[in-house]
Amino acid sequence: MQKKILIVDDTKSWQVFNKEVIFQLYGNLFEITTASSAKEALSIVNKNIESPFDVILTDLQMETSFEPKLAGEWLIEQIRSIPKFDSSKIVIVSAMYNIEIIAKRLNVECISKNLLINNKLLLKFMFEKIKPLLSNID
Repeated sequence: MQKKILIVDDTKSWQVFNKEVIFQLYGNLFEITTASSAKEALSIVNKNIESPFDVILTDLQMETSFEPKLAGEWLIEQIRSIPKFDSSKIVIVSAMYNIEIIAKRLNVECISKNLLINNKLLLKFMFEKIKPLLSNID
């Protein structure tokens, strides 16, 4: 069965970048869905309750509806409140300077966009780190 990834970013070029990197690294092993906002992503998550995403890559800074929280923070909290998504792995992909602090507080992984743009293998290293979840990836 194909693993499922949700990519959440308000910048279309980052959605495309992440999809292309995943395809270059893994071919068609993943079914990839994209969302352009935290609200859209939560709607997609709710439509996939019976077949949760294995991995969710999310930006932090998107719509401002959730201030003082960042949209990505709000989204992660909402996903974490859905029991069927307990085994989903969440990775923040953001250019925020304090990404590691936020990721640690939310108990998720993170990759800096500033580093990822220059080293696409960081995404592969992250997937290897979470490989027990993605057990059928070679």
